[in-house]
Amino acid sequence: MTPADAVSVVKSGDQVMVGIINCTPYTLCEALYERRGELEGIRVYHPAPFFSWVRDGDEDVFELYDLYATPFDRDMVNNGRVGYLPTAVWRDGDLPAGFVQNPDVFLVPVSPPDVNGFCSFGPGVFFSPTYCRNSTVVIAEVHENFIRTGGENYVHISQIGRLCEAEQPTGTMPVAPRSDEENLVTEVVGTLVAAELINDRDTVQIGIGTIASAMAAFLGEKQDLGMQTEIITGGVTQLVEQGVVTGKYKTLHRGKVVASIALVPEEELAFIDGNPMFELYEFGYVDDVRYLAQQNNLVAINNALQVDLTGQIAAETIGPKVWTGVGGQTAFSIAANYSPGGRSITVLPSSSIVDGERVSRILSMLPEGAVVTVPRTMVDYVVTEYGIAHLRGKTVRERTGELIAIAHPDFRTDLKNGANKAYQLGL
Repeated sequence: MTPADAVSVVKSGDQVMVGIINCTPYTLCEALYERRGELEGIRVYHPAPFFSWVRDGDEDVFELYDLYATPFDRDMVNNGRVGYLPTAVWRDGDLPAGFVQNPDVFLVPVSPPDVNGFCSFGPGVFFSPTYCRNSTVVIAEVHENFIRTGGENYVHISQIGRLCEAEQPTGTMPVAPRSDEENLVTEVVGTLVAAELINDRDTVQIGIGTIASAMAAFLGEKQDLGMQTEIITGGVTQLVEQGVVTGKYKTLHRGKVVASIALVPEEELAFIDGNPMFELYEFGYVDDVRYLAQQNNLVAINNALQVDLTGQIAAETIGPKVWTGVGGQTAFSIAANYSPGGRSITVLPSSSIVDGERVSRILSMLPEGAVVTVPRTMVDYVVTEYGIAHLRGKTVRERTGELIAIAHPDFRTDLKNGANKAYQLGL
């Protein structure tokens, strides 16, 4: 059937759940968007959307809800046009508390069925198996090139109520070009982390962000690493191909790369396709702190927007303005602290250029309204291009000194003065 036929069953008042990130069913989303003039009271739940549900001149036809802001809806989250739900999927179990549990409609992309009638969710599982079970009707678009993996990455064709061919690829995230300075900072930070903080046989989680996402490129000299992560980032497949990531010493899922989403270029997806080493599971499993903490030597490497001088990590907001979402960073950072031999690493540039001016990413205090993604009690190391701050077991005075030492030189005096004023340290 056509995409228009497929979404014709959506009626006013329905709750519609939509596949996320690089598994946004763009063809079905566009077909539903085209019906905006004839529908009322539609609630669209689209975490981390790679699709624009509101365009110039549109009225708010759809009532939109999100768990993780992207460039497609960030402005609308911050002006109240999208309902934003900060939630920890690792705490809530199968589905995020407060988000739709039993939607009327689930829109999802899938592969063609195999000889046994099973379709794959391609490069992203997220909550798809559960929503296929819980939804009144599942509407799927078929992508001929979708990969297959182990884990929970499958649904039987009998669970899909309506099916159409994909007319457009799944959504992609707009990526801003990196400046020469950003490339240099990434090179320095990546080299530092790999040389000083990652050991052979560690099991690594790599988050997303300018520096964190590039970390795989710096691990090529390590031996027998494991990979246990929420999102497989670019470069991980090369580490598997080179024999750097073997998973031989993982406590759980030995010999496997475990994640929920593969956010990698097409050539890396081809390597993952049918490769028995890769397994994709639902977020509620891969982000479960109780499960992750059982993994020995778990090293969590994640990005930050800002860090204060006591070690609090803000990775979701800049002040009160939502930038991204909770994701798995909190879960992996906590789990790394419980993991025998584990450690939590935060990476960021010491400064950024904002509106033509250089600003420090390390602050004496976080701005009013800023959300703490990782508490200071769960941060072992903070790394910038100026070095490594060792925070575990340190007093506030010692932490302040460590973090000022890795701040951009232009801001160190101001940070010292700010610390003395805020914390009465007498530095």
